[in-house]
Amino acid sequence: MEKTKLVPLYFKAANERELGEWRAQVENLKALYGDVAVILDPACAGDPIPDADAILFPQLIGAAFADSGKLAAYGLPIITLTSRFGTVEMWDWEIVTYLREKGLNVFSPYTIELAKVALRSIATKKAMASGAKFLMFQDSPGEGMQAYIFKRFFWWEQECTERLEKAFGVELVYRSYKKLNAKAQAIPDERAREAAQGMDIETDSALGDEAFLDAVKLYLAVKGAIDEIGGVAGVGANCLNESFNSRTTPCLAWNELFEKDGIIFACEGDTLTMISTFILYRSLVQPVMMTNLYPFLVGMAALAHEKIDKFPDIEDPDNHALGVHCGYFGFAPKSFCAKWAMRPKALEIVGENAHVIDCEFPKGPVTLAKIYPDLKRFSVIDAEIVDYVQYPGSDCRNGALIRWENGHDIMEHLCSHHSLIVAGKQKPALAQLAKTFGFELVSL
Repeated sequence: MEKTKLVPLYFKAANERELGEWRAQVENLKALYGDVAVILDPACAGDPIPDADAILFPQLIGAAFADSGKLAAYGLPIITLTSRFGTVEMWDWEIVTYLREKGLNVFSPYTIELAKVALRSIATKKAMASGAKFLMFQDSPGEGMQAYIFKRFFWWEQECTERLEKAFGVELVYRSYKKLNAKAQAIPDERAREAAQGMDIETDSALGDEAFLDAVKLYLAVKGAIDEIGGVAGVGANCLNESFNSRTTPCLAWNELFEKDGIIFACEGDTLTMISTFILYRSLVQPVMMTNLYPFLVGMAALAHEKIDKFPDIEDPDNHALGVHCGYFGFAPKSFCAKWAMRPKALEIVGENAHVIDCEFPKGPVTLAKIYPDLKRFSVIDAEIVDYVQYPGSDCRNGALIRWENGHDIMEHLCSHHSLIVAGKQKPALAQLAKTFGFELVSL
């Protein structure tokens, strides 16, 4: 991952003692943050600075009040890391508040991890604005399987593509899913077997050798397209709606591309989810995955779709949901999970050789997050995976039982049935991310 370039500033009014402390703190911060930042040559506040992503203040003094106009002129975010512990000093809250009042984007992290989130998010934003490519395989989205559902989604609209490219500076690259699968099927079995030797994959015995080789061939075809295009940061496919174009599903491919090359993933052609996943993972470096949310409050509309007769019998059902996608919890890379296995398909709309991943995050606190379609807001929900529930023969063979607060309020503000689940309590970290991207944090 890219590192954030920081230019450390000092004030002309600083005395020799203050400058000595400033120099010592710069060296301290180089040791603490060398994994996420490059600290450039210093400059005096108001003087020209080298090409940088953000301003670093290893020390703040009262001169910051008078020099606020000079700082604003740089047009860069400001990171204040003024304590010997690599965090903000309490005594600096006055200056931080004043600078924010003047319109400056000032970070005042109170833990090292929050500071690293801020630094990684700045690097992530820069990587996107530099023209990061996100590859999507699709042909005629919405027109295929279950068109009565799929033709409703904003992520396939040209307006959505234009919004994403304009807002983040990324390039969305579209390729044919049908042609991709034709290339996959042309790959010899022996080449697929050879590629599979390096995969640490647990497979269900019912999957069969032919189905596994089809999955490996699709991975090789996707990898070939990525290598040909170059600079691909994320990949996805309209895998369900256009399942008739493929003998298999791309779940194994997404796993291998992430684990081997760090390329993020998205299901069902969902570019909003792909961009959300990229921002979340690159900034937080925490396990993140997408699933469908089925709040108990939805009732029969959810039950019928998942082909189950009732939700689990629990107290406080209004504040619970099932997390289910493609028959199981959803796709996540193996390294994120407490349980991970490749199984035969669950859904009727995919081919007979299709596969699916049965995986689980550890039980406990999680955070649900997603960019709103306006690309100006980011929803955040504190939640918990309390258990996993199984309905054999249904489209919920192993789903997550998710608990949250204020279920009725959440129902009014959810922006999509696709939600990203991030391991742990991430609301403070997401507040740092939101400051970088200028998102309004919608806390539900």
